[in-house]
Amino acid sequence: MRVFAIPMRTRFRGVTRREGMLVRGPAGWGEFSPFPEYGAKECARWLAAAREAAHDGWPAPLRPRIPVNVTVPAVDAETAHRITRASGCRTAKVKVAEPGQSEADDLARVEAVRDALGPGGKVRVDANGAWDPDTAVRMLGLLGELEYAEQPCATLEELGLVRRRVDTPIAADESIRRAEDPLRVRAAEAADVVVLKVQPLGGVRAALRVAEACGLPAVVSSAVETSVGLAAGAALAAALPELPYACGLGTLALLEGDVVSDPLTVTDGAIDVRRPEVDEDALRRYEIDGAAWRRRAAEAQEELGGAPPATNAEAV
Repeated sequence: MRVFAIPMRTRFRGVTRREGMLVRGPAGWGEFSPFPEYGAKECARWLAAAREAAHDGWPAPLRPRIPVNVTVPAVDAETAHRITRASGCRTAKVKVAEPGQSEADDLARVEAVRDALGPGGKVRVDANGAWDPDTAVRMLGLLGELEYAEQPCATLEELGLVRRRVDTPIAADESIRRAEDPLRVRAAEAADVVVLKVQPLGGVRAALRVAEACGLPAVVSSAVETSVGLAAGAALAAALPELPYACGLGTLALLEGDVVSDPLTVTDGAIDVRRPEVDEDALRRYEIDGAAWRRRAAEAQEELGGAPPATNAEAV
C-alpha cells in the first residue's frame, strides 16, 4: 500500500490537498481515498471499490471515450471564465452556495461560465445540499436555464419539495452516495437524475446495480481522485447501457499533480477509457507516511469483513 498527498490548485469542498492510498492486485491498481470526515462504515464502501479495481477488474466497456464537463470551483467570476474557456468542454458544473460567499458571487460565477461556454453550452450547478427549499427555489429562478441542479438541498424530502416547485431538473448526489439505501431517491420522487460515484457506492458493479434499480438517467462523477480513481469512473461510464449526460470526470485539473506518467486528462471535451499505470517517480513525489491511512483502511476492513485487500507481500 502506498499513500499520497497531492496539493489542490483551488480549495475544493474545504480540502487543500487530496490524500489517499493506492493498492495493487492482479487486476491492476485501486484507489482508496475517502474524505477526512468519513467514518469507518462509510469508508468501507470506498475500500470495496479499491479491492474490486485491484483484484476483480471491471466490466467490458461499451464505449471508448467519455464526454466530460469542466468542474468550476467556488472561485471569482474572472477565474471561472478562464477555467471554463481553457477546458475545451461544452458542459460546466459550477459550485455554488460556498460558505462565506454571497448569492451575488454565485450569480456572477454562473453567468461568467455561461459566457465562456457560448451558444449551445450547458451549465449545471452543485450546491452540495447547502440550500433550504425556499432558497433553492429562489436561486434556481435567478440562475437562468440550467441542465440540472445537483443536490440543492440536503434531504430527500427537501429535494422532492424543490423538484415540485421548479422547472429545473434535480440531480441527487449525496442522497445517493451517502445514503444507507441509495434506492430511496426513486421511491421519494426526489430527483430526475442520479449522480454515481464509484468509490462511495462500493465499486463499478455496485454502482451499475444502483443505476439499474433507480431507473433514472445517470451521470458519473469523480470524488476528485488521481488517474487511478478516475479510471474506475471511466469504466463505470463506459459500462452504462446509456450515457445521456457529460460526466464529471474531468477533475484532474483540480490537482497539482498525479501518480501516473500518462494522466487521464481531457482532450476535446472527453477522456479515454483506459487504466494508466502508476509511475514510481510520480508517486514518490507525493508520497507521505501512511500510518494514519493504514489505520483507516484497517477500520474499513473490519466493517467489510473477510480478507484484507492485500497481504504485506502483495502490497506495493
